[in-house]
Amino acid sequence: MLRDSAHLQEKDIEWVNKKRAKKNESPIEPLYTLEDVEHAMKQFVGVQYDKTIEIFPGIKFTFKDAGHILGSAGVHLEIEESDGRKISLGFSGDIGRPDSPVIRTPDALRDIDVLIMESTYGNRFHSPAEEVEEELSQTINEVIARGGKVIIPAFSVGRTQTIVYMLHKLFDQNRLPEIPIYVDSPLAVEATNVFRSHPECMDRETYRIFLQDGEDPFGFGKLKYIKKTEESKALNNSKEPMIVISASGMAEGGRILHHLANNIENPKNLILFVGYAAEHTLARKIIDGNENVNIFGEEFTVNAKIKVMDYFSGHADQKELLDYLRLNSVDKLKNIFLVHGEADQAIPFSEKLLQFGYKNVEFPESGTIINI
Repeated sequence: MLRDSAHLQEKDIEWVNKKRAKKNESPIEPLYTLEDVEHAMKQFVGVQYDKTIEIFPGIKFTFKDAGHILGSAGVHLEIEESDGRKISLGFSGDIGRPDSPVIRTPDALRDIDVLIMESTYGNRFHSPAEEVEEELSQTINEVIARGGKVIIPAFSVGRTQTIVYMLHKLFDQNRLPEIPIYVDSPLAVEATNVFRSHPECMDRETYRIFLQDGEDPFGFGKLKYIKKTEESKALNNSKEPMIVISASGMAEGGRILHHLANNIENPKNLILFVGYAAEHTLARKIIDGNENVNIFGEEFTVNAKIKVMDYFSGHADQKELLDYLRLNSVDKLKNIFLVHGEADQAIPFSEKLLQFGYKNVEFPESGTIINI
């Protein structure tokens, strides 16, 4: 992922600098390069879930499966102070969803004194799982009937595999027409191979529907994974109905920008968002209803249909976050710090936690220092 991110930055900056040169503007540099990544990779050490390791005298850590994407983890720190006082501190990381396909249910941190907790959807509720397959099938069929394309910005790790998994199910059930589906992201291709290599990290539904019969959850007849740039460009030259899944999910870089630039002005097409979009990102601007958006320094009119299906989000909603917390008693859990959420999500969630009896719930501002 780091290599891919660096590669995308270098390529995107190269493209942008060509535009800037035409305007006699000075070139800009990527945040980091492939060379930087090679140095960083030497610092990583892999650690399994549920294995407690002492990283410093008096400090032990354990990774717990966060159920967000493959390999995601919450961190449990056991800290013994010099005076003998012990503190159990947890960092939730991004918390996944208990009924999400493919990835296992989150293994909640428990018996914690202090918890740093994400709050991405602290004031929202996702659509029921039983409704989403029918909604996705109906949505795609409507676009195909009018001769359009479905463009899906999706994160290469996690979201893409979930979308492919569900499309596979719908095709097997004859609920989608015979149209081509393309996963256009080199990183998604590599990430999907990693998923295939780790069936032990997948949930029971994936085993029951696909794996127990030796079937690949992420491969079927009409699906094609694309790595070559020439093949990616060819998709935009085709006028035939198709589904294109491409990164990045927030439309801030990668091949999705080219697909948006080529398809966002056609009213037959649908841009389908299936995950969280942070403020000020291109995805968020489109979701918020901007009539015109800037892509590669050029302005495009948003004529395509826009739809958001939040079910596919890898983040737990308010109810699921509360369920995650319930394994910690209100008496033992003395401090909760909410992070990774905008104020309109974190503040209502903090109020909900106080109603449930949790004490000292804070949504700290950046730079705040707190003694525990």
